[in-house]
Amino acid sequence: MSWTPGIVPYGADETAYLVVDSLGARGSVYCETEIERPDLETIISDLMDGQFSNPVRVIAFNTLEHWSKDVSGYVAEEIQILCDIEGRAVPDHIRDFLKSHTARANQLRGFDSALI
Repeated sequence: MSWTPGIVPYGADETAYLVVDSLGARGSVYCETEIERPDLETIISDLMDGQFSNPVRVIAFNTLEHWSKDVSGYVAEEIQILCDIEGRAVPDHIRDFLKSHTARANQLRGFDSALI
């Protein structure tokens, strides 16, 4: 039996984030961030820096509190706000991600950002 690294962070109460990255016709994969840095700021930074080829979704989960949530809309809005504040255009490699999730996020205003 081979060992596989776990995706559950080590710690009492941490929220982990997974990015679903599309590989086109080959399907999709989830990409986890470093377990030592599972915070939302890391995900946003990695998305801005092009660490993912074609991100389609961001999922947050907390095993201690027993919840998971699609936070793609929230992440897309945060990226847009960051770009607006810095006065720069949204990077090409995440433009489709923002386009598909910011419209949806506007419909889901009941999202509880305290979970993040």
